[in-house]
Amino acid sequence: MVSGGAGAGTGDESARGRGGGGGAALLGAYELGRTVGEGNFGKVKQARHRGTGALFAIKILDRARVLSQRIGDQIRREIATLKLLRHPNVVRLHEVAASKTKIYMVLEFVNGGELFDRIAIKGKLSEEEGRRLFQQLIDGVSYCHEKGVYHRDLKPENVLVDRKGNVKISDFGLSALPQHLGNDGLLHTTCGSPNYIAPEVLQNRGYDGSLSDIWSCGVILYMMLVGYLPFDDRNIVVLYQKIFKGDTQIPECLSPGAQNLLQRILEPDPMKRITMAEIKAHEWFQKDYVPAVPFDNDDEDSQLDLVLPVKEEISPSPGDKTTHQINAFQLIGMASSLDLSGFFEEEDVTQRNIRFTTTHPPKDLFDKIEHSASEMGFQVQRGHGKLKVTQNCTGAKNPKNPASFLVCTEVFELGPSLYVVELKKSHGDPALYRQLCERICSDLDVLMEQMREQIFGTQPVASDLASLDNRSGTHLVAL
Repeated sequence: MVSGGAGAGTGDESARGRGGGGGAALLGAYELGRTVGEGNFGKVKQARHRGTGALFAIKILDRARVLSQRIGDQIRREIATLKLLRHPNVVRLHEVAASKTKIYMVLEFVNGGELFDRIAIKGKLSEEEGRRLFQQLIDGVSYCHEKGVYHRDLKPENVLVDRKGNVKISDFGLSALPQHLGNDGLLHTTCGSPNYIAPEVLQNRGYDGSLSDIWSCGVILYMMLVGYLPFDDRNIVVLYQKIFKGDTQIPECLSPGAQNLLQRILEPDPMKRITMAEIKAHEWFQKDYVPAVPFDNDDEDSQLDLVLPVKEEISPSPGDKTTHQINAFQLIGMASSLDLSGFFEEEDVTQRNIRFTTTHPPKDLFDKIEHSASEMGFQVQRGHGKLKVTQNCTGAKNPKNPASFLVCTEVFELGPSLYVVELKKSHGDPALYRQLCERICSDLDVLMEQMREQIFGTQPVASDLASLDNRSGTHLVAL
């Protein structure tokens, strides 16, 4: 994962200029600023939305490194998890994009740094400050649990604090969702950071994700109030022995309420450990407690499923095939909610690729497209799993160039009897390209309707990508 937190941003919020003289890099509507975090797989950059002036953190991951290190599932899990969570104490995911070489996550910008740094600077926090931060931490974690999300790597480095002193939970790369539960209803993957991991997780017999997160929250609370870890040793075996036994001393200088809560959280037997509801009802926790209100019902992030395009082509597979297999990252790049065209510059919609899904055999698709293009007066060339539509434009500067108008058609196989058809213009008049695309889509709608009647009567054909676009008929993925 990228260091600095999923939405990390540290330093002065006044760094709002345009890169010190107009040289700032642009990504669509965002103006990139300084790097606020960097790791093995990419970096996090501060960014400003040019329309609203709002600050964001853009996490830029190198896809080749992600794939080579086999953490693709971890990245997908983090994205899927953050899309579920809309709470003031959880780092917000606003937009996502992927391309052949990069994955982009536009996140809430948290400008106060990590909780770890705050503890390191102050040594320890007062009970009042520690309680307020712990209340927000518990609010955020309990909300995640209500959504079926278990963080599994809670530690001060993954808890950000903004300039107003509000907690923002980040880095959900190791989180678990309901589908990760075993048949026994428990989690079985051993993960987390050694000093914060719950004893039952180490036993490899299955564990309750909620109770293991509670243990980690208790370790964080101990660090905030005491200034050092409750379980620590250079020897990992000795460290785990201490965790198994719950071998720690709770300083008597803490208030009786704080001591009691820590004892009940850092209970090595998960069946005896305090629950989330009991923590919220605890007298020490309740003091000056103002519950956070989730954002589940607002529309602020309706743009999460809008376009964040990047102008990078998907390389075709080698060989003379009618269709090409497509992997998950390429599919992300082709989906309407994560379209990639035009990310680095403004582009007229008539210059973008058009893609749609269909269950019709590729040969019939190519035949129909060739017929439609020929009727409009275009020349058609077929071969190597592609179809090229060309035309010599009147008055072209180079009349010997047959590609003064060029549109390439390619079919990608998603699965059994499920394909994505892509029309991509390389040269030519945008208006002419629009006419060609409209004619092809119109003719293919007729073709698909005939197929539906033959197979399903009047019922529409369902596809795995239909949910990515609400249009009926041909499922346009980018237009």
